[in-house]
Amino acid sequence: MRDELLSPEPTPDDLEPVLTDHPSGTDVIGEEGGLRPRHLDDFVGQRELKEHLGIILEAARRREQAVDHLLFAGPPGLGKTTLAGIVAAELQVGLHVTSGPALDRAGDLAAILTRLGEGDVLFIDEIHRLSRNVEEVLYPAMEDFQLDIVLGKGPAARSIRLDLPRFTLVGATTRTGLITGPLRDRFGLVARLDYYDADELQSIVTRAGGILGIGIDDGGASEIARRARGTPRIANRLLRRVRDFAEVRGDGRIDEATAHEGLAVFGVDDLGLDKVDRAVLSNLCQKFGGGPVGLGTLAISVGEAEETVEDVYEPFLIQQGLLMRTPRGRVATPAAWAHMGLVAPASAPLTADPSRSMFEA
Repeated sequence: MRDELLSPEPTPDDLEPVLTDHPSGTDVIGEEGGLRPRHLDDFVGQRELKEHLGIILEAARRREQAVDHLLFAGPPGLGKTTLAGIVAAELQVGLHVTSGPALDRAGDLAAILTRLGEGDVLFIDEIHRLSRNVEEVLYPAMEDFQLDIVLGKGPAARSIRLDLPRFTLVGATTRTGLITGPLRDRFGLVARLDYYDADELQSIVTRAGGILGIGIDDGGASEIARRARGTPRIANRLLRRVRDFAEVRGDGRIDEATAHEGLAVFGVDDLGLDKVDRAVLSNLCQKFGGGPVGLGTLAISVGEAEETVEDVYEPFLIQQGLLMRTPRGRVATPAAWAHMGLVAPASAPLTADPSRSMFEA
């Protein structure tokens, strides 16, 4: 730690990066946290990861040791934070939650590490956003469970090493490629979470409905799951909005017809596209003839930042086969024209001349 003095007692500023501190591995406070499963058997989906994690947790219990460090990667809303809570709950140890952007200084991380108990779980969300100085402090902590401290400045500075309890670092990232090789290699398990299928999401919606006290049948749960983009977080959000609709416009119960009508009111169509998704496709087809059109032009046409269109909206549109990225720009596919209820003109890309590649200049 460069030119930083670690106080024997953490100050309020040192503790600020800890967003949540759970002594027994319980869930994050709030309705969203209340829907999180607390045990591995209750976690729906990710079969392969569940099997691997079950073996690792059972082996750690038998050896009475801390679990190896774990790194969970994947798009937002798939359960990375939930799995961190499950690891702590299964081992009945403390869960300490923070995030990469919150750890601005090496002293922030040092304050958290010195508060950990034996076997505790430290969860760092968005770990790819750690600064280099903070990351350097993590290396000896993860490998040797020791913390290097520099006392003083200049010629009088001296270094001491503190022993840390054996703990488990659980990292979560949405961008694995931004994690440095030395940090990634120090994790005992690197796992990627996949999108959920409709049946898994239906089980999640049904379970959430029971927890929230919502009367929902299989048809209603299936309708919500089908439009949730393969993401449990979105499924739970849509469930809450349909619940509001059912309570205000209906009798409080959610069946297939109620779910369909409620989602339509909130602007979610049959494919799970929302207002901005449809605006992207509509502008691409109607204003720009199906493309190709540059990202900046497309973003301005829908009133969003380029990064938002590229990182938030385009991935799902591409996964659904509605949009293509080419060197010449964004192009609407025939499926996009059909979904928007439009007829593609003969001059539209991908329809005018099938033998001509969009990658040609």
